[in-house]
Amino acid sequence: MRLAFPDRTLRTGPAWVIRHGLELTLLLEGILLRETTTPPPFLLLLRASFAAARTAALFEALDEGTGQNAPSPAWAGLMGADQPPSPTVLMEIWETLETHLPSEARHAATPSLPLFESLFSWLTKTWSLIGPLEALMAAGGDARLQLDPRNGLNHYGCSHRPRPWAATFASSTASSVSERGFAAAERVRIRLQRALLYDCSHSMLLEAAGNVRHRLAQYYGLPDGERVILAPSGTDCELAALAIAEMNPARKPVTNILIAPEETGRGVPLAAAGRHFAADTARSPHVPRGQSIEGFGPIAEDAVEDVRLRTPDGSEVDEVILTQECRAHMERAIRAGRHVLLHQLDLSKTGLLAPNETVLETFSREFGQDCDIVVDACQARLMPSRIGGWIQAGRAVMITGSKFFTGPPFCGALLLPEEWRTRLDHDPLPTGLKAYAGCGEWPECEATRGLSEVVNHGLILRWAAALAEMEALTSIPSLEVRWRLERFLSGVREAMTQCPDVLLLETPTPVRASLPNSWDDMTTILSFLVRAPGQGAADEFIPLELEKARQLYHWLNADLRPVFGPDEPERESEVAGLLCHIGQPVAVPSTALGGEKAGALRISAGARLVSGEPIHANLSTEVRLAREIADARMILAKISLICHHWERIARYDPLPTYAPATLPVPASARSLSQQNGEK
Repeated sequence: MRLAFPDRTLRTGPAWVIRHGLELTLLLEGILLRETTTPPPFLLLLRASFAAARTAALFEALDEGTGQNAPSPAWAGLMGADQPPSPTVLMEIWETLETHLPSEARHAATPSLPLFESLFSWLTKTWSLIGPLEALMAAGGDARLQLDPRNGLNHYGCSHRPRPWAATFASSTASSVSERGFAAAERVRIRLQRALLYDCSHSMLLEAAGNVRHRLAQYYGLPDGERVILAPSGTDCELAALAIAEMNPARKPVTNILIAPEETGRGVPLAAAGRHFAADTARSPHVPRGQSIEGFGPIAEDAVEDVRLRTPDGSEVDEVILTQECRAHMERAIRAGRHVLLHQLDLSKTGLLAPNETVLETFSREFGQDCDIVVDACQARLMPSRIGGWIQAGRAVMITGSKFFTGPPFCGALLLPEEWRTRLDHDPLPTGLKAYAGCGEWPECEATRGLSEVVNHGLILRWAAALAEMEALTSIPSLEVRWRLERFLSGVREAMTQCPDVLLLETPTPVRASLPNSWDDMTTILSFLVRAPGQGAADEFIPLELEKARQLYHWLNADLRPVFGPDEPERESEVAGLLCHIGQPVAVPSTALGGEKAGALRISAGARLVSGEPIHANLSTEVRLAREIADARMILAKISLICHHWERIARYDPLPTYAPATLPVPASARSLSQQNGEK
């Protein structure tokens, strides 16, 4: 059946037109830079034209729920579909796309069905790799990375494109990509799109993955990238750590001792037992959540042991008691003929760490070869040299680029000590890990032979963005990093003490061995409770329960101006319209709620706050930090606004949005504009 394309001019929405033109220019520049004639020049032009059309279609679809774009032609939707159009439809679309090539490139060959069948074959192989950065960065994670078409945000309330108008202090959970990070990842994406034209994308992605692993090794003082495993998340890192722990010299079954799993990730206890921790993975759309992953050892009753960091009243467990509990679990496992994988948590979602260094050194001496230690440093609020020291001491370390470093969500890595890396040269990994990882993300070794050959391009792009922020941070002297963090955190603490609707939770200062000019002995996650609606400032502080804290968290990230209308005071309208992204609520026990869980929200200082964005280059550090503190005060003001109008907002229940709402201009404002001669 022929599609009706009666008008050969490209009458589409502005987003489609501009993006198509930009992408086509980039791809044609790439062709001009190459001297090779393979594939033939006309086939290269075809590939470039259709790749640009697909990228433009996917780009336009990112905003389809906002009503911002004019209608596109019928075939533009086909280019954004899950599968490429048929060869005959591609021929019809070409009649339009050809008009957007440079005049000297048109009619370079006679279109024929065999030519478009060849194009269709190429598109089928490359379809998932073609697209704008925002779409490609959402690949290779799990469902939490996918954007909600209603608001352009993912599960974490953040975006794969910069969001500079939002007040963002969410580095304890996840952040929208920065401008610096987006630019760095876009450079990698352009290389990928050009490599696709020449059928060399696989080698390009392998090289890019190796580059990420090499740069991480450099950052943490490791010999080379062969000691780095890339993974979409900290939970995926947990699977990798368990797999290598099962390669212990005696091949004993493993008992995995977790510290405060309720303050790490919901899927961690399942991953720690070698089970599927979600209903999908980075490489498989469907897995049986909770079932054993093929190839991991049999799961015993004591395969996973939990050690709590908080008592029922929410206070921190005494260090002596915590140490005794860890020791008891370890001794029981070893007596039962099992190998121990002990976790060191640094830090939890609310800023706690355990066990301490002295305890861990004692355990290492006492239990020796019967015990592996892995550090959950996924928050990454640490000096690089400290992490390098742990690895040198024989501990593996899980890190992410998506917490403190404010890279896009779902970029993790497991850093290996020498003894762990040596194990990979002997035994194969569990076969079920091929649903989670590919060879390119692991060192080249015997163990990875059963993994997928396909490189996780989304993971590589996300790490490119995160590394840009990591390397920007290293350009700032450590003492200056410390001063900037102190300036911001003291300002926010002061603001919290002045806000009657929040209660700052006291978090112990991290106790770590002293390092020269260190800044990681500071508390950089400020956790707080919010007063439940209906209370006066003089009343006993009753916090929001967990579910209501989750509601508040979503409303903070929404434009509330439509709830209040145009007649609200200007200041209140400014506060209501500010999009605020902070750390997701964490469940903490509360005596004021009769032992039920309260929701602790978090304002965190991340690397981007320290280094700033490139657009801040003309601001002094003092002015920039003052603006950041002012934004934090606005967040607290919005929390108070929500608490005082809870029922009104609940009736509307607004969704978080990528950008502020476009509101009609009030009549009074229009009149004023007309008086000033504005059109």
